[in-house]
Amino acid sequence: MRGFLNKVVSRSLSVAGKWQHQQLRRLNIHEYQGAGLMGKYGINVPKGVAVASLHHVQKALQYVFPSESELVVKSQVLAGGRGLGKFKNGFQGGVHIVKTDKVEETAGKMLGQILVTKQTGSQGKIVSKVYLCEKLSLVNEMYFAIMLDRTTAGPLIIACKKGGTSIEDLAEKFPDLIIKVPIDVFKGITDEDAVKVVDGLAPKVADRNDSIEQVKKLYKLFCESDCTLLEINPIAETSDKQLVAADAKLNFDDNAAFRQKEIFALRDPTQEDPREVAAAKADLNYIGLDGEIGCMVNGAGLAMATMDIIKLHGGTPANFLDVGGNASEEQVVEAFKILTSDDKVKAILVNIFGGIMKCDVIASGIVNAAKQVALKVPVVVRLEGTNVDQGKRILKESGMALITAEDLDDAAEKAVKASAT
Repeated sequence: MRGFLNKVVSRSLSVAGKWQHQQLRRLNIHEYQGAGLMGKYGINVPKGVAVASLHHVQKALQYVFPSESELVVKSQVLAGGRGLGKFKNGFQGGVHIVKTDKVEETAGKMLGQILVTKQTGSQGKIVSKVYLCEKLSLVNEMYFAIMLDRTTAGPLIIACKKGGTSIEDLAEKFPDLIIKVPIDVFKGITDEDAVKVVDGLAPKVADRNDSIEQVKKLYKLFCESDCTLLEINPIAETSDKQLVAADAKLNFDDNAAFRQKEIFALRDPTQEDPREVAAAKADLNYIGLDGEIGCMVNGAGLAMATMDIIKLHGGTPANFLDVGGNASEEQVVEAFKILTSDDKVKAILVNIFGGIMKCDVIASGIVNAAKQVALKVPVVVRLEGTNVDQGKRILKESGMALITAEDLDDAAEKAVKASAT
């Protein structure tokens, strides 16, 4: 399943004993987009087309699938568990195999609706497109993935001769069925590596040599596209003895956006947290959480420490917002707009250690932001480092009702207290 390899966040346990969240820099694309990319690399994928309206459904039935008696209708959201999901309009399931004359009716119950799965949270995600695919005659389903592995410092291919269901459950019940093949990043995939993977998949009818070539093509796609994850569940055998990627889950390294412009043009911001989208446009790092104290810091390490100490004092962070080491006043203002757009935020804690980022710049940004967004929640500010005295003077002379703190412990205590009033 998608959740097995694509945990968005969660690093080590905090000092408060609860999981924290950390931004994972990766682009996620829809299944139909992933299938299209695989097809370009010669990987076997089902014939399919994504449609955004019932008019497009009718055209697809007429021109793409004129002789099909059944089709697979798949809702397109950036989350796993679609098949077991439920729409807020009451329609059950985000993936259906239906007779051709029922495709339009089924798509109509999905398009424009909110699908809730175990990975979307209760808010769900809107289905803007559905993916219409040919119904393949599958004789065997398996699992395949390539991910980046810290232990081996390179790509790791994971194969299992059982697939089409939760890989987490399979790993727990049948751990011996999970085959892991590390790939030397300098040598690339060898014939021996590909053979080990195919042996792990244990195809029953697909041609062995063709299967080996499919594995090599998948690895080539992974490397050349700067993937951080390539997951196919199921990778399946068809009755005509082909190995086919019947699903497509791909993530890409955001740091490679400059050389993967076509791929990154596929980003779907409607599937992302609007606060994260706004932050990305302002070149800020943001992850929304579930707490009541907004955190604005400079540096990921300081962000983690700030969230930990908030929890230590009995509060919960509402976000991870890192303005980086060289933010402008305009970026600070934008950061406050993002923080205050969350109705759950009851207080804001600004914790800046000035190095490259100067405290007076942050202070000026805070004052301007307070005037522009008409702050209605308490703001606790802790500044330390370069130009700290100028920064404190700017805050003091602003006439704004800002709460200053001398150190991080004092700041966290005041923020938790302010959020409770």
